[in-house]
Amino acid sequence: MKTTNSGSARYEGLGKDGKGHVSTQSGALKDQPYGFQTRFEDAAGTNPEELIAAAHASCFTMALSFKLAEAGHSDGSVETEAKVTLEKGDDGFAVTSSALSTKAKVPGLDQAKFEELAADAKATCPISKLLKAEITLETAFEG
Repeated sequence: MKTTNSGSARYEGLGKDGKGHVSTQSGALKDQPYGFQTRFEDAAGTNPEELIAAAHASCFTMALSFKLAEAGHSDGSVETEAKVTLEKGDDGFAVTSSALSTKAKVPGLDQAKFEELAADAKATCPISKLLKAEITLETAFEG
């Protein structure tokens, strides 16, 4: 199985004064504004790190859901937040981490098995594999 998805961006004007728009193939995002003000200030719109965080959280959550189903569970819920950090260093800006924080409610599952499956999902979700940054995972569990 292979899928290819796309996103696009355009930037009008240059640098700090420029204004960007980002869209996805599905139309889930269509001409959403982004730029310096949405990345470093409080302007309305999105930014690349927010989009990476959403992609990582959704990918990990789906991967964990599948791991739980493969382990024989058929009921429950998983919720994840990813916090992606952008830092300026000597050689410019870099995404330095993606901190996952997940909580699940899965009847009949114990915490040790949950943490094992969560660690496996973190290691194997395609977005985790894509990112070269440090990826951390914090878990919360309700049985």
